[in-house]
Amino acid sequence: MTKLREIKERGYIPPKTMRNLLIAGSLAIGKVFITNISDIRKLTKNSQNFKPQYVRPPRRYELPKYREGMKYCDSDEKYLRPTLYCNPRAPEVIALANELGAFKKSDREFAEAAFEFCKRKLTLEMLPLDSVENTLRRGTGTCLHEISVFVALCRAAGIKARYKLYSLTVIEAWEDTLVVDPLIKKWSDAMGYFMLHGEGEAYVDGKWVVCDVGPTPERQAASGIPITRFGEDSIGVWTSAIPGTIMRLESLPYGLNAMMKLVYKIAPATVDKVNVSILNMIEKGKKILEDKGEENYDREIRKTYKPKFPETMLKKRQEIVFE
Repeated sequence: MTKLREIKERGYIPPKTMRNLLIAGSLAIGKVFITNISDIRKLTKNSQNFKPQYVRPPRRYELPKYREGMKYCDSDEKYLRPTLYCNPRAPEVIALANELGAFKKSDREFAEAAFEFCKRKLTLEMLPLDSVENTLRRGTGTCLHEISVFVALCRAAGIKARYKLYSLTVIEAWEDTLVVDPLIKKWSDAMGYFMLHGEGEAYVDGKWVVCDVGPTPERQAASGIPITRFGEDSIGVWTSAIPGTIMRLESLPYGLNAMMKLVYKIAPATVDKVNVSILNMIEKGKKILEDKGEENYDREIRKTYKPKFPETMLKKRQEIVFE
């Protein structure tokens, strides 16, 4: 298979909806830059003397050792093969998949075990995209890093898995955690929504089952929302998908990393603030769950919880059309 053919077949070229989102995001951030030139200059100058406050937390798990002969799926079938940032044949992935019960548990049992691992053991951190191997060695990553680990584990175990991506608004409690800087606020206001979130989907028992591994129980408790489970969609719980933006993909496409790298380079202090805020949120939620117990907390909150989303205004642009 030629490289160009592989790029096309595996979905590395962004679909039309994502291209529109990337254009909208670029236009929005460009507008913020143009209308806040003095602030951007100060930000760039301050970045040279920037001292990080964020300290990456220790991994929540021990990586199992890879041994020759460990079983894994080597199929080149769609949704089972390696894709961009997601190599199910990496030694770290194979070893972890075997530890979680690959080829010993039913597909549903394994997918649920992979879901619980990614949801509970991986910590959210804003940083550019990289491989699942690096994510597992670090123990941290964005929602896209975390989904890639889940997808890779399922594929290593012979279970088809894919990405579900969409633009969204979030509940007010999470907006306060993520929008910690005036420039992020201006970018968010210019867009009218957050650019992208993702969930994983695993094919078990003859159907695709949604698995949002991004939010840990601690972060959900800190936000006063239910602790989402295997097969439970976050849409309607803490996210609201922008109509026409849901995409189901075999691979993360090219282009997603460029904007994160740009923000990471120009505004490292902003990224640092977000990461510190996330850790503070985790600590807050940890205390809540220690006091109430996870099962009691979740049972109580589901009786009264009603999500509150900010009103979204989509401005029509001739060059950006969601179908």
